[in-house]
Amino acid sequence: KLNIGVDTIQHGVEGLVYLLTESSKLMISEVDFQDSIHVLGFSDELNKSLLQLYLDNRKEIRSILGELAPRLPSYHSLEWRLDVQLASRSLRQQIKPAVTMKLHLNQNEDLTAQVLQTDPATLLHLIQQLEQALGEMKMNHCRRIVRNMK
Repeated sequence: KLNIGVDTIQHGVEGLVYLLTESSKLMISEVDFQDSIHVLGFSDELNKSLLQLYLDNRKEIRSILGELAPRLPSYHSLEWRLDVQLASRSLRQQIKPAVTMKLHLNQNEDLTAQVLQTDPATLLHLIQQLEQALGEMKMNHCRRIVRNMK
């Protein structure tokens, strides 16, 4: 009916869906949305229609995206134990430390537990990597990204 190929229509619909979902995720203002679609080169009438479509549906889109988000487990508690093997039948003088952790997680009001075991050197490396990631989260660039994700 439109004398346009199926691929063109499919790409147009996918582009419109992407524009609306990303704009709704970031909760961008009217001015930012207009600036974003102005670059596309549409007519003023179409830009106004897209803006109205965005303003009318952004809260509903956000609620749908919130329902579709995966429910990840959250931290509940941690138990740990340090085991050290000092000797065995074949080796009388050995020190073999191991850290055993039981991580209790809360997922959809159900408590689950994961048992993890590692050596102290690997645990120290993991701690350093997590502290580095926390340090990077304090940077202005990361703060802006996190603020826009909410």
